[in-house]
Amino acid sequence: MKHFLFFIGKIILLLLLSASVLDLSYTYIYSKSTTRNKVANVLNSTSKSYDVIMLGSSRANNHFDTQLFVDKGLKSFNYGISGSRLQESALLLQLMLVNDYDLKTVILEIDLNINSEGYSEGTRALFMPCLRSNKIVSNYYEDIIPEFNLLYYVPFYRYINYDSQIGFRELFFSAINKPSASIQNLGFSGLKGSGTNMKYDLSKYSVKKNKDYEFIKDICKAHKINLLVLSTPMCSQVKGIEYFDAINTIYPEVHNYENSVTGDQYFSSCGHMNTKGAALFTQQIINDFF
Repeated sequence: MKHFLFFIGKIILLLLLSASVLDLSYTYIYSKSTTRNKVANVLNSTSKSYDVIMLGSSRANNHFDTQLFVDKGLKSFNYGISGSRLQESALLLQLMLVNDYDLKTVILEIDLNINSEGYSEGTRALFMPCLRSNKIVSNYYEDIIPEFNLLYYVPFYRYINYDSQIGFRELFFSAINKPSASIQNLGFSGLKGSGTNMKYDLSKYSVKKNKDYEFIKDICKAHKINLLVLSTPMCSQVKGIEYFDAINTIYPEVHNYENSVTGDQYFSSCGHMNTKGAALFTQQIINDFF
């Protein structure tokens, strides 16, 4: 029995050592990556200066044509991430400032995310490689993620748990420094096509106070950053369009642009404009505020 327990102990020790080596290896490779996604780009870079950046979900990522800001002499980058929520936007902004980013104006898209304090599993995964090495990230998630202790203390567990986002395939591309489309074109991802799936139901959404949005406001106020908060256009076939008016009853500072671009030819789908619509919308924002 003693020999059997000793054998099991050696296996467990070997597994822990292997997991630790893998954890350190994965973390090291990810710590050198700046070209695979916007989160890694922020985490592994310092001392950038921007006149304008954009934060939000795909409706920021697909709707703000960054090049038009640059053409006006405004150094800009679109940090919108498809699927992300305000929880991730707040952390990304915090990391920028810790890494000595000089930001003059932050354009925040909040429209469909203000109704919930939820999170994006896919975007959260992008922060996991630095969970143990970055105090900002670990402190931020410590009271948010129920399985935080497993992710933080068990070697390699976070890479297994988020394998589809930060597993071997993504590690390989990071190791060979293969750029992804997400950080090209100054972060703007334009959509093609028009008139597909041109209906949307907003009646299930209800606007309420949002602690993640409040946190972003506090960060910008503390660092004297001009915060420009917007709702972006949707197609005309929207049910419950009064949702956007409800936002202003709680947060009157939000600029409502939901009907600023009209015509199905400017929408790839009801919730996302194509490149032509994004150009029209971006130019209007530039004209109105810059």
